[in-house]
Amino acid sequence: MTKTFMMPSETAVQERVWMAFPPEGYSLGEGDEAKHEARSTWAAVAHACARFEPVTVVVDPAEVHIARTYLSDEITIVEAPLDDAWMRDIGPTFVHADDGSVRGVDWVFNGWGAQDWARWEKDARIGSFVAGLADVPVVSSALVNEGGGIQVDGLGTALATETVQLDSGRNPALTKDDVEREFARTLGATHVIWLPRGLTRDNERFGTRGHVDIVAAIAAPGVVLVDDQQDPAHPDFEISAEIRDVFSRSVDALGRPWRIVNVPAPTVLEDDEGFVDYSYINHLVVNGGVVACSFDDPNDAVAVKILSEAYPGREVVTVDARPLFERGGGIHCITQQQPSPR
Repeated sequence: MTKTFMMPSETAVQERVWMAFPPEGYSLGEGDEAKHEARSTWAAVAHACARFEPVTVVVDPAEVHIARTYLSDEITIVEAPLDDAWMRDIGPTFVHADDGSVRGVDWVFNGWGAQDWARWEKDARIGSFVAGLADVPVVSSALVNEGGGIQVDGLGTALATETVQLDSGRNPALTKDDVEREFARTLGATHVIWLPRGLTRDNERFGTRGHVDIVAAIAAPGVVLVDDQQDPAHPDFEISAEIRDVFSRSVDALGRPWRIVNVPAPTVLEDDEGFVDYSYINHLVVNGGVVACSFDDPNDAVAVKILSEAYPGREVVTVDARPLFERGGGIHCITQQQPSPR
């Protein structure tokens, strides 16, 4: 009998959260202050997650001693060579098989479209490595994809962006139909909603070329949270409008219109590098909680209230995510949830 798979909603019961610890390189930064900032922020996210469920962190062998000075004993450390520390993208995407057991989809990872600044020889092996440690069989895929490039509702709906899976640096020969067939095989997706692009900075040189997990998240069946840049001076103002329009004209896999919940972006518009892509959408749902980004911004409290209402019964805790966004991602980007067997 042919096995079928379904990626569950992030709100499904989880067994643990997987992360990686930043090794020497781009994300860690240069100089003692930058390195301490990166390590402290990754560790703060790990400890926030550990309030709700077990956390395992993959650490490069050269970093194990220093990692333990940042990570408490409640965090499990495992060793493997790393290029970077974006576990959402380099780790497996966990799915349920038709018998309720868990599998790990091992996508092809090529440095977010073979970007000239990226290294990925070691990271390309982390998907199968983590699946092995999790003691789940691997579902191999030839699709170049990252976990940050997809969102699902666990009922057959998947979100993607045209600039990621159809990127010439990732899958130059594939069409939407090709990608949708692979999503159906690996994720159980029967209905894919394609967003035209991601946020502005995420489409610049050091971005992912438009990951969906910074612009939209499915909080519950038929409910989508959308990043809402409210200032017309920011180029993401137009992108937010485009994304809302896509959802207003689409339905989920069960044919229901979306209830769109706008989540205001932080009020700060720029940093030293230009327009920021700060977003509260890039949060992680865990057992009994939500680990959310904060930015020392007036809209932090607004976002906490919206997330608390979107995920009733879950405690929302925040971590200052500015050091993550300065390095190219957020809390969702550095974490990967492993669901429990059904």
